Amino acid sequence: MFGLLNKLENPKKPLLGPNVKALKFWGLLLPKNVFMKYFYLLMHVLVIIFTATEYVDVWFVKDDLNLLLNNLKITMLATMSVIKVVTFLYWQEHWKNIIDYVTRADLAQRVTVDAHKNELISRFTSYCRKITYFYWSLMYTTVLIVMFQPIFKYFLSPSYRENVKLGNETYLQVVSSWFPLDKNTIPGYLAASVYQSFAAIYGGGWITSFDSNAMVIMVFFRAELELLKIDCVNIFGSYESQVSDEVALMRLKECFRRHVELVKFGRLFDSCLSPIMLLYMFVCSVMLCVTAYQITSETSAMQRFLTTEYLVFGVAQLFIYCWHSNDVLFASLQLSQGPYESLWWCRHVSQRKNIFLLTGQFSKTVVFSAGPFTKLTVATFISILKGAYSYYTLLSKSQIKE
Repeated sequence: MFGLLNKLENPKKPLLGPNVKALKFWGLLLPKNVFMKYFYLLMHVLVIIFTATEYVDVWFVKDDLNLLLNNLKITMLATMSVIKVVTFLYWQEHWKNIIDYVTRADLAQRVTVDAHKNELISRFTSYCRKITYFYWSLMYTTVLIVMFQPIFKYFLSPSYRENVKLGNETYLQVVSSWFPLDKNTIPGYLAASVYQSFAAIYGGGWITSFDSNAMVIMVFFRAELELLKIDCVNIFGSYESQVSDEVALMRLKECFRRHVELVKFGRLFDSCLSPIMLLYMFVCSVMLCVTAYQITSETSAMQRFLTTEYLVFGVAQLFIYCWHSNDVLFASLQLSQGPYESLWWCRHVSQRKNIFLLTGQFSKTVVFSAGPFTKLTVATFISILKGAYSYYTLLSKSQIKE
């Protein structure tokens, strides 16, 4: 396992190595080879067509609430995957510029001899690997559960198995979708299951590669802000070994340049991610509501467990985004403390004015948003949970009245 993970590393991209390889493997970063490029585009089109068939199936299951809810939670997640991929391909050059900036800035900081900065870089790199592999594991655990759920239910539920044999129930699908063949026959059901499993695996690859890449980039912005703060503290050197005015001015200019570049690419990253996160918030609210309702209404213990795992994935998916965005916001707000922790007080008045100008630049915070309406923070995540719980309560009460 460790040998396999080591193959994902890239010395030229020490922070984003596994994430960039995942983006290339699943076709989000299109290769230069023409054949492979069109092969990936064909795969994308097939999964997009499959997502459209999920919406078609809504018409056929609209009379059964459980089937309808099951369709909605999968379909909305699939829709988010499609939107992520389409926007990533449309803004391919923007994403490449962001990845190049992250790699360039990260490599520039790794040549430092400062022990504190090296320890910080090592800690954040390790954290990026953990969050990436954890998210991949969580996603593919969910995909496997979705794929094998029909088999689990068939062999672990005697009543369901008997009802299927008698024709009182239909076969449980991997993913609720329309299929041109009759899914109530063995050949039609197997053919539909193969197509649905392919879409589930490939869609899972889309989600893991896009989300883990975005999350690691968020971690980078936080790390860069903390490293920049350390450099601001050291603009004039230490009290025992102060640097000359020329060296101090050079360091101050470098801090200023880095922050300008950081703000620029932070806004570019937010412009690519913000529209997706706005829709993501709505989709997660509905998905969490539907999944919570299914857990309370389901009678099978195994089915409850499988649905609970899906709920955990939905909550974790949104929480990780909000948590890391919240970290970036607070690191950006604390950045202005760096210059004031330097030896500005024992320097010439002209250098004090330069420090004042630098703190003015630092007033431009790096913050990520969900559309034009709200910042992506932990407080926003809590609000989404409250909204999902309100929808769940409304849905539960409406079913009791009926």
